[in-house]
Amino acid sequence: MPLVLSLLPVGLTAHPHVFVDTGIEVIFDDQNRLTHVRVTWAYDDFYSLLILEDLQLDPDADNVLTPEESTRLTGFDMNWVPGFTGDLDARLGGQVLKLSGPLEPTAELRDGRIVTSHLREVTGQPTTLGETLSLRAYDESYYTSYDLTLPVQLIGAETCMIDRIDPDIDQKLSDMQAFLLTLDANADLEENDIPMIGAEFATEIRITCPNS
Repeated sequence: MPLVLSLLPVGLTAHPHVFVDTGIEVIFDDQNRLTHVRVTWAYDDFYSLLILEDLQLDPDADNVLTPEESTRLTGFDMNWVPGFTGDLDARLGGQVLKLSGPLEPTAELRDGRIVTSHLREVTGQPTTLGETLSLRAYDESYYTSYDLTLPVQLIGAETCMIDRIDPDIDQKLSDMQAFLLTLDANADLEENDIPMIGAEFATEIRITCPNS
């Protein structure tokens, strides 16, 4: 996905990008109702180093945190502003699935990379999956790139099925390049409604259960 950066105007690439390997657990209760989604983020080496330096953790660079350092690291990425969705698009039957803010945060250091997790509760009553559940992890602005390289798992719903739909990267890049070529070199990017591209490059996970 970094190839897209070379195709974007300077105004869209003037900020750093963060790369996050992502995993998802979809959790059901003993009545086969969807109750929670747990998300794991494994940050790239460079961003992890920046965070460790900023928080003054692991000064000896041995990739081992003391208990006190682990406590300070935990939750560093959980201070979400109001309205932030956690860069997780969750839809049930095409309708946005309402999730809580982050719960039970964890953080650790693995081979120089910060790995965190958090739990999201399905708000309201737990729901039986009568329709397809769609999950996509992405940042609309593409400031952060999420890649579903970590496991996607179902907890407590062994009979449900997982389908993975990866985007056609070459086609998406071609479409974006064609659009950018229509713009004047001095065009005002905001006036030309430059599209948010994060969703275009997001992998979709679809979960269906026997009664859906």
